[in-house]
Amino acid sequence: MQSAALGFRVHSGWAAAVALCGPLDAPVVVDRRKIQLVKTFTYTFRQPYHTAEKMPRQDAIKFIRNVQSDAQRLAFSSLRSLRTDLAGGDFKIVRGALLLSSGRALPALEQILASHALIHTADGELFRDSLRAACARCDLPLQGVREKELFATASKVLGIQAAILKRRIAEFGKSLGPPWSQDEKFAALAAWLTLSRRAIP
Repeated sequence: MQSAALGFRVHSGWAAAVALCGPLDAPVVVDRRKIQLVKTFTYTFRQPYHTAEKMPRQDAIKFIRNVQSDAQRLAFSSLRSLRTDLAGGDFKIVRGALLLSSGRALPALEQILASHALIHTADGELFRDSLRAACARCDLPLQGVREKELFATASKVLGIQAAILKRRIAEFGKSLGPPWSQDEKFAALAAWLTLSRRAIP
């Protein structure tokens, strides 16, 4: 089997996932898909902390836990399906990369719900955590990469200028056809970065 790396870029209630295989100097995309992380794709569930903000505390705790549980189950199911599909093409996912926000560590729920800025951060982290949990259950090593530092980090690790990287990533989409949005491009670069096996600073 050929080794492949998987990159994730998370949004509210879903994530873009792109799988790449080597060689490192000319990787190719072997899969790309949208992973849904909520059962019902509505604002209520895609923005769980925003929803919980308007609830009594005990109801808010229960609601957040339920959304977390669903997200983890859906992430795990999607990752298993992805691995199975790739195995059919003789590819094996051996590592992954998750794009991170620049947000600081989150405090307790009451403090989160008292701060609109923290609510935004918490929504994103809930869905990132679901992918972390899914990768852990699948014994898939997962590296975190700060999104705002993605191109600078990739340029340093891969030894390719950022401008050239952007062009190379855009070219991946030409053979695939749409959609090849910023979500897929960033997820692909994260996968390429972790495909190198080198430590990500």
